[in-house]
Amino acid sequence: MSHTAITDQPAPVDPPGGHGRGGRGGRGSGGNGDLSQRSLPRWAPMGFAVLAVLIGSGIGAGAGLDSKVQWGLIAVVAFLAISYGVTTAVENQRQAKDRLATSVVWVCFVLAVIPLFSLLWTTISRGVKALDLNFLTHSMAGVLGSEQGGGVYHALLGTLEQVGIATVISVPLGLLTAVYLVEYGKGALAKAVTFFVDVMTGIPSIVAGLFILSLMLMTNTQPSGLMGSLALTILMIPVVVRSTEEMLKLVPNELRESALALGVPKWRMILKVVLPTAIGGITTGVMLAIARIAGETAPIILLVFGSQLINANPFEGAQSSLPFYIYEQYKVGEVAAIDRAWAAALVLIAFVMILNLVARGIARWKAPKSGR
Repeated sequence: MSHTAITDQPAPVDPPGGHGRGGRGGRGSGGNGDLSQRSLPRWAPMGFAVLAVLIGSGIGAGAGLDSKVQWGLIAVVAFLAISYGVTTAVENQRQAKDRLATSVVWVCFVLAVIPLFSLLWTTISRGVKALDLNFLTHSMAGVLGSEQGGGVYHALLGTLEQVGIATVISVPLGLLTAVYLVEYGKGALAKAVTFFVDVMTGIPSIVAGLFILSLMLMTNTQPSGLMGSLALTILMIPVVVRSTEEMLKLVPNELRESALALGVPKWRMILKVVLPTAIGGITTGVMLAIARIAGETAPIILLVFGSQLINANPFEGAQSSLPFYIYEQYKVGEVAAIDRAWAAALVLIAFVMILNLVARGIARWKAPKSGR
């Protein structure tokens, strides 16, 4: 008498759309589960760029175009056309539109970066001719515009003092104004303050200089570094207010509510919770505001008058500054003076770059640490 053996293992079942064991449709299997499609390699955009540059150079040279800018524009158009056409043929139109949008973004980025690198390269290549330790530690006392030698020490000292005074005045005013607008400001007064801050943001530097000059004429005040600092303060305050206001708005309201729920007074909550949380962004905004006023020339020409001598007292007598020194030396027109102007421009760019690096370092240092 025979009997059928019963096992615990079920019979193998092919997955849907499969063909036999492990019947998933792989690449080239021809099954219904085959979702693969042709795609361009990762190096395709670089290849398109190289081909576009060759096309732009060939058309520009063949057409006798002297301007390299025209060559570049032709290469840009060729790059976009090649990217869209090849992607449409190899992949599909949807991917082609996506690649075209990405290519436009990269082209705009490159077009924005090229002038910056060109400016930086020109300043470095021409500024290193006169930049040395003697240039940084001497003034222009007794040096004629056509003579070699001289330095930028008096202008660098004036810039540091004028920008420092403007920072000491602007930062507390801007910080307190931003705290009022975010934490307390309501009604017509807050709207009026916001409106005037927006208006002051777009004020030309010459207008700020003329305003302080009118006060000097009314009070019979002599030019000094302090007068230039007051004009720079007018330019710096709205930048500090706007950047600080945006950073304070990024602080989560839950932090404020938690502190208030513990019975902490509002002023102490702002001082101990809100400001420490936003201190990184606030510091970055302040550094960017300092970098913005460090290169102003018009208020210094009107209010400080410039000087060839070292004047360490910003409250009395004419002073110089790096922007004024650059203007003054370039106006002389001699080769030695122009070299000094380029060297001073390089010092000013280095000063601004150092401020930006310090701002980024402080922002990263003070940024809230994210837990795992």
